[in-house]
Amino acid sequence: MSCSSCDSKSDDNDTTTPPVAETLTDEQILDLAQKDALKYFWDYAETNSKLARERYHVDDTSLDKNLVTTGGSGFGIMTILVGIERGFVPRGEAVARLQTSLNFLENADRFHGAWPHWINGTNGHVVPFGNDDNGGDLVETSFLCEALICVREYFKNGSAEEQALAQQADELWKGVEWDWYTKGGENVLYWHWSPNYEWVKNFKLEGYNECLITYIMAAASPTHPITAAPYHEGWARSGGIKHSGSRYNIPVIFNYNGATGNVGPMFWSHYSYLGLDPRGLSDTYANYMDLVQNHTKIMYAYCVANPWQWTGYSDSCWGLTASYSRNSNGTTGYNAHSPVNDKGVISPTAALSSFPYAPEECMKALRFFYENKDWKDKLIGVAGPYDAFSPHYDWVTKRYLAIDQGTIAPMIENYRTGMLWNLFMQAPEVKQGLLTLGFQSTQHPLN
Repeated sequence: MSCSSCDSKSDDNDTTTPPVAETLTDEQILDLAQKDALKYFWDYAETNSKLARERYHVDDTSLDKNLVTTGGSGFGIMTILVGIERGFVPRGEAVARLQTSLNFLENADRFHGAWPHWINGTNGHVVPFGNDDNGGDLVETSFLCEALICVREYFKNGSAEEQALAQQADELWKGVEWDWYTKGGENVLYWHWSPNYEWVKNFKLEGYNECLITYIMAAASPTHPITAAPYHEGWARSGGIKHSGSRYNIPVIFNYNGATGNVGPMFWSHYSYLGLDPRGLSDTYANYMDLVQNHTKIMYAYCVANPWQWTGYSDSCWGLTASYSRNSNGTTGYNAHSPVNDKGVISPTAALSSFPYAPEECMKALRFFYENKDWKDKLIGVAGPYDAFSPHYDWVTKRYLAIDQGTIAPMIENYRTGMLWNLFMQAPEVKQGLLTLGFQSTQHPLN
């Protein structure tokens, strides 16, 4: 079945979503954005596993059609939960599809419980992400486990079929050997392990970037937990994670990796927080709602100030994050855009996934993407706004990436109802993990 209820197309054989013809209410345009993002994971899912394809190119739909991405699949699973709750997809059909996906994950290659970054959707085998990266990817696995917790909590009191799905999700995430990824007990987590190359990548998870959720899941595990020491000594660098500087008179709070005194790409305030609720969340290092709101405000202020004088940046056309990008020769590449790495490329997911933090600024961007007379015809494709564009170069890439599409519907839903935040934060293991690491929450009592 096509996601017909989330189609704004008049003909299911159309290849593009037509531009919005009239001004929609805020609720209507939020619905539209969520429905469009859902299409990526419903209409364009990998055919065998029903998990998320790494990418989808409108001009080459056969490219990597069976390449499954682990983290993007986690985001896609959470997107489908939003689709069920909002009535965009039939609940029974969604449950059956999720059952297919969890069966696939149960039989896919795992490395001390961790899934690889990429998986072959036809047979479940690892697809190397790089020359020496053909094993477990703990960060991608943590994004998936964030979703599995939400699946369990969403379906645990449902029908017999739904309860079985919840139980399977529970068993899958509990199979991850988080403590293995301390490389024999070091006070830090490592991103990769390969049966062929072991620890050769030697990538420590040291803050601040997108990996906060990895430490929380590792501390929450009832089967293979880590202690608090890796979080405090590794991730938080024994307090070195903090930064006293500011940008545009807004405190940066943390020392963003590679951007000392500035902020990193916006996805650092998205990936961990699809389930982890920053509202009222604090530890010895930060108030996390202040952290993510300030990140958003700085990004917005930077784009409005536009120090490089890129054509088109404005208070309604803003947002830098990792996405497809325009190379200097005009070809399409990939880049982690940020105030310290600005290529004149706007990534719609940056603003659309920041709704809980700056709703007025994000609504301006959402309306620009769908309603701006100069851009809506070029920017809106089969699953909503394309991944990246540049007004300066009059350039759009007609491509989508799972990790960018997958944060939009969940974060908009967290803004609207707090749905995924409530599911994740009610899990008893999550509460215990947060307590172990020294967190407090005024929004979700942990005791």
